[in-house]
Amino acid sequence: MARLKVGVLISGRGSNLQALLDAAADPAFPAEIVLVVSNVPNVAGLGRAKKAGVATATVNHRDYKSRVDFDNAVTKTLERSDVEFVCLAGFMRLVTQEFVEHWHNRMINIHPALLPLFPGLDTHQRALDEGCKLHGCTVHFVRHEMDSGPIIGQAAVPVLPEDTENSLASRVLTAEHKLYPECLKLIAEKNITITGNSLTFKQASQTTEEIICNP
Repeated sequence: MARLKVGVLISGRGSNLQALLDAAADPAFPAEIVLVVSNVPNVAGLGRAKKAGVATATVNHRDYKSRVDFDNAVTKTLERSDVEFVCLAGFMRLVTQEFVEHWHNRMINIHPALLPLFPGLDTHQRALDEGCKLHGCTVHFVRHEMDSGPIIGQAAVPVLPEDTENSLASRVLTAEHKLYPECLKLIAEKNITITGNSLTFKQASQTTEEIICNP
């Protein structure tokens, strides 16, 4: 079976990109990373992609007069490389409704919180401020409303009494690196059905349950 052709959008160091690259390096993984696009020139994530032998492109948002123009340029760049599916991995741009609609059910994001808790920024400090005992991350399909859309998987980590924002962020990031490739694998294996904003799994393996529930 042909592997799903994936484009990854980044803005920075690309640690979640690296997790996807590592997973896709296995020929048995059902998706391949064919292009990495950054809106910021010369970021570390582009170097990670080049080291892995993956094509890269920079579409600098500062070169465009509007978000629509920028998003259209990103779409054209992705489609020139025959990208079928998009992963957002630390992509620090709010995309337009037109972009979301173009890639409807073909674009996912990873968010550093257990949605619907703590959408937006500063999620780790907010979890600490609220006295949460569990925190974590979520992989979801992208909708126009920020940090919304059908949830594919979540990984929870404990919040320890001595945690700082940085220590909690580090623990969540480790969980992200396990969760994101597993969720992409489920999609590439066509193990997910979406009806509106409802998501169902055709089948769930024990491995999937362990990663989603017990990272």
